[in-house]
Amino acid sequence: MSTSARPRMTGIGRVLVIVYAIMALGATGRSFVQIVERFDEAPLAYTLSALSALVYIVATLALVFAGRRGWYVVAWVAIAFELVGVLIVGTLSFVMPELFAHPTVWSWYGMGYLFVPLVLPFLGLWWLATHRPAAQTTATSPVAVAS
Repeated sequence: MSTSARPRMTGIGRVLVIVYAIMALGATGRSFVQIVERFDEAPLAYTLSALSALVYIVATLALVFAGRRGWYVVAWVAIAFELVGVLIVGTLSFVMPELFAHPTVWSWYGMGYLFVPLVLPFLGLWWLATHRPAAQTTATSPVAVAS
């Protein structure tokens, strides 16, 4: 597939990818330090931080390549998973705070990250819904009919 056949990401799409990449770096760094230094203190919270990092990495890559049908589907799954994760972990961190004595990226709906983890998946899903990849057409050569 030539680069001209693939839609070019501009505007809000680029900003979205940059924010996802920043979240991927931040969550990866945070979870790495947490797991290496004090995993035994809060294994659930630190495992969830690592899971969120993985989700942000996959979502970033999937958004970059969302012009391809397979990556587009991966982006939907990753971002929908992120939304469910932040809503569940955010709610549990209020309802059952003993589970989250140590914060995760998604605790309190991402309060430690200025609520970006709560807002980001809504923006990501909106962007995906409004920027579907073009249907791939196959070029067929006309068949010569013998007379």
